[in-house]
Amino acid sequence: MWGVLTRDSARDETFAMCVVLMWTVNDLPAYGMASGWSSAGVMGCPVCMEDTRVFYLHNGRKACYFDCHRQFLPPDHPYRRNKKAFTKNRVERKLARPRLTGEQIRDWVEEFSPAVEVPLSLPDRYGIEHKWTKKSIFWELEYWSAHLT
Repeated sequence: MWGVLTRDSARDETFAMCVVLMWTVNDLPAYGMASGWSSAGVMGCPVCMEDTRVFYLHNGRKACYFDCHRQFLPPDHPYRRNKKAFTKNRVERKLARPRLTGEQIRDWVEEFSPAVEVPLSLPDRYGIEHKWTKKSIFWELEYWSAHLT
């Protein structure tokens, strides 16, 4: 909303409103709905994306992300070598993938339709190469790709 004529009822005058969305604060399920990346099941991590490490629980057959957080620690962190407190007898050697830039993500989602245009249809290769369900409306903001960090 840049330059939208708005009325200030307290002063009884109009002005050109300039508004910028700085950030959103969400839990993970809401983040998935707002961003367009499905945060449920396999590949549910919006940071790791297709490199998400997941295993299934034996009895519940639910996707579990236990212990994948150690890859974000510095390489010399003692938790990476701790075999008792985390996954049994496993040392974490893998480094987290570099975060994608806003421009890289924009290029990826440009081919997808906004949710309102094609309801209940998933993009090609969904669940195999990506978990994008839609193109988020935030990409309509011209500064959004430069805003992501």
